[in-house]
Formats: sequence, C-alpha cells, structure tokens
Amino acid sequence: MSTAISSISAADPAQTAAAANQNLTQANFLQLLVTQMSSQDPLNPQSDTAFAAQLAQFSALQQSQEMEQNMSVLQANSMLGESVTVAPKDGSPSVSGLVSAVQIQSGTPVITINGQSYNLNQITSITPPVSPATTATGATQTSNSASN
Repeated sequence: MSTAISSISAADPAQTAAAANQNLTQANFLQLLVTQMSSQDPLNPQSDTAFAAQLAQFSALQQSQEMEQNMSVLQANSMLGESVTVAPKDGSPSVSGLVSAVQIQSGTPVITINGQSYNLNQITSITPPVSPATTATGATQTSNSASN
C-alpha cells in the first residue's frame, strides 16, 4: 500500500525569521529542564546525571558563544588603522578605506570606514597601510644603492 503526499507547504518566512532570531537563554533552558523533569514517566525516570550532563552541555555552549563574540571584538579592534575593502549590503560598489573606529551595536562589533558603519562579514579584503617610515627607509636604501 503506497501513500501519496499531495502537497508540502513551506514554512511562513516571517515565522522562520522570528525563530532564527530567538536565542535560548539560561532561564529558558532551566524552564525546559523543569518541565522535562515534571513531565517524565514516574515508572521510568531519567537519571539525575542526565540532567546534570544537559546543564553542563548548555553551559559549555554559552561559554563558546561568549568566546566567539569576544574574538570578533578583538578581531575588529585589531583592524583599527588598517585599510579594508567592504561590500555594502545594498549592492553598491565596494568601498575601501582605513578603519577609523569600532563600535559595539547590539553585542556585535561594527567598523567605521569613511564615516559609514559596516559589519565584519562585509569585509572582502584587509591590507596593512603603508607607513611613511617604511617608504622613507626604502627610498633611502634605493638612493644609497644608486650612489654606489
């Protein structure tokens, strides 16, 4: 006996976007854990070590997310004074310039180039700026080589 699937409907894009933006906080996790404990089968209860393992996994996940956020802030701060090229989200041509500032907006670092703010994921290239000391030293070495 075969069963035919007549149609498969896609999820509502608004609901999908809302679900993607929701984060599970520690309070949400503890509420789920309490619900799980109170709803378990009394004749076949889950062990307390399983609950402790779930809590440890959630704590490790939170620490990993915090470390990722701290690393992105450090990465953004290290770009101060660097020449970068970014691809604007609106599809306009790439913009190049020196990173003049780093701001934290909603927990995410944002770099400022030519007075405009850009997310780190918009960066397409990073080039260290040419310092005047390097240029002057190179010119001095070239002129000394030419006189010999």
